[in-house]
Amino acid sequence: MKKRANVQIVLMLFAMVFLSMTPAATAQNSSTGPKPAGTAKTNSQIIYHNGPVVTGIPNLYIVWYGCWGDSNCGVGGDLGTQWVLADFFSNLGSTPYFQINSTYPDSVGNVPSGALVYAGTAVDHTYTHGQELTADQIQGIIKDQIVHGELPLDPSGIYLVLASADVGSVATGFCVPSASPHHGYGSFLGTQFQYAFVGNALRCPTIAAPQFFNGQTVLPTPNANLAADAMASTIAHVLSTLITDPFGSGWFDRNGLENADKCDGQFGQTYATANGARANVRMGARDYLLQQNWVNDRKGRCALTPN
Repeated sequence: MKKRANVQIVLMLFAMVFLSMTPAATAQNSSTGPKPAGTAKTNSQIIYHNGPVVTGIPNLYIVWYGCWGDSNCGVGGDLGTQWVLADFFSNLGSTPYFQINSTYPDSVGNVPSGALVYAGTAVDHTYTHGQELTADQIQGIIKDQIVHGELPLDPSGIYLVLASADVGSVATGFCVPSASPHHGYGSFLGTQFQYAFVGNALRCPTIAAPQFFNGQTVLPTPNANLAADAMASTIAHVLSTLITDPFGSGWFDRNGLENADKCDGQFGQTYATANGARANVRMGARDYLLQQNWVNDRKGRCALTPN
């Protein structure tokens, strides 16, 4: 009996050593840190990894974090930036642009609806989680709003934290060159929720808004608001990646790039607005310059509509 027990121990130790030397098969987890973006990898197929996508009509909840809506906040935290973005949230759902996400089915053929409802907003003016945020702190910002009753706990909703220009988040890739915008998932009271974070473009304008620069010269923007116009494009990007890969097990290519990551910095055909800016999409009464998204069809390509 003693000899058999010794053999079992040796076998167990061997198995532990073997497993420690074997690379673990891990799915991309968008909540763990920034992913490289850069130029589109058009020669790389986007692949389904058998996880869920966001179906139905998700509610979008906004948390304005930091100095917003106050004359002391300066440009970028002013009401004008909030108005432009509020219009954008109200009109993004069900547009041809957002319908691109409906080209991403799940394992049983369900697809994202391409719809989105701007369902609520909350404000944290007190910097309760500091001015340099980690993923855990961003999740904490959302949990605070749920605890205080400012926002509901909605497992099928999307929570978007928007920071003022005095807030950074290097840990999640904000202001890091070529990093994709951050989205992830958290848990509160046993319920998972999906979230994204977008920092204010004025914190690092040449990195967060390169489409509006010619060298160091600032170009006109469609709504005459650099922060809002740049953030609108980033928000369109991160919402698309969240919807098609909410838990790091949906759609991404062999390089870890999700759908909109593959079209980073690509805008397609543009037109001139009345103030001389470039734009490529009109939603409601406003024009925007939005980066393209990856259409998941037989060819796969960057575009502004699914057709």
